[in-house]
Amino acid sequence: MYSATNNDQQLLRALAKGERVATEQIYKQQFPIINSWLIKNGGSTDDAADLFQEAMVVLFSKVQNEDFALTCAIGTYLFSISKHLWYKRLQQQQKGPGRLYDNTEDDGAEVGIAYEEDINVHHEREVHFNQLDTALDQIGEPCRSLLKAYYHKDKSMQEIAADFGYTNPENAKTQKYKCLTRLRKLFYSVQAK
Repeated sequence: MYSATNNDQQLLRALAKGERVATEQIYKQQFPIINSWLIKNGGSTDDAADLFQEAMVVLFSKVQNEDFALTCAIGTYLFSISKHLWYKRLQQQQKGPGRLYDNTEDDGAEVGIAYEEDINVHHEREVHFNQLDTALDQIGEPCRSLLKAYYHKDKSMQEIAADFGYTNPENAKTQKYKCLTRLRKLFYSVQAK
């Protein structure tokens, strides 16, 4: 069994060799995420299982090529493929009572090419989120808590003013603006590194 400390590259090499334990490890790590997302987006666990299996087939066919280099996390890649297949299936269903999505008309190469742009977008988002987390760690208090209260917890300026001891919502709004300005500077300095 592969431990959580093994990286994606080790799992991909094992997958390329056809090691079942690698497939099981990837399934345990990634299927719950895709299943949860699909259920929130109108699918079922059966749909998630079908899409995940199709995504794994694409990944397996890709890792058979020695020139293939995954530029994002395995989870990002599988999520991207599954999401794309789900949207394609929904699009086919909206076209009317004709046929549902059937992947027998797509070969692995064609399916893989369709996801490259989506995967790159996910990879860029991962990088930006990591940079944003780094900038948030550097910004200090009370800015960090104030920005999290507003953006993560969806608190109003009235609530923030009360929580942080500002005399009114306008003062809280001014402080939020100053914190955002500092965060932008930190974010771009992290990006430049």
